[in-house]
Amino acid sequence: MKKYIGLDLGSKTLGVALSESGVIAYSLETYRFTENKYEDAVNKVIELVNTYKIDTVVLGLPKHMNNDIGIRGKISEEFKKMIEQKSKVEVVLWDERLSTQSAMKAMIKGSERRKSQKQKKDELAAVIILQNYLDYKGASLC
Repeated sequence: MKKYIGLDLGSKTLGVALSESGVIAYSLETYRFTENKYEDAVNKVIELVNTYKIDTVVLGLPKHMNNDIGIRGKISEEFKKMIEQKSKVEVVLWDERLSTQSAMKAMIKGSERRKSQKQKKDELAAVIILQNYLDYKGASLC
């Protein structure tokens, strides 16, 4: 069975989700790093890949609503290359438009406290990114 991690990359945080079944994604952690010091975040990803024996990394690709790739998207593309240079794991870029907004809406509906929302939004966005990818993969197998 393939194992996946989903990533929501920010300038200071990395939301991480895990799927050990290839069917359901769940929140793992939010890794905090020095702003724009992506090498630290890459090292954390490699550690997780090795610890959980991950087959595929699903990295959120932020796009503008018109489908253009802006600065944050280019950073994600570079982050993908950095992971691939340090590991043989497959890295998939996955459109993450509106994942953080979806995460925030879900927490507000669940009456999550404001402070807790800030701490958990990256993890939940990573879950949404990974679950969307897994759902797509599952639907393509039918």
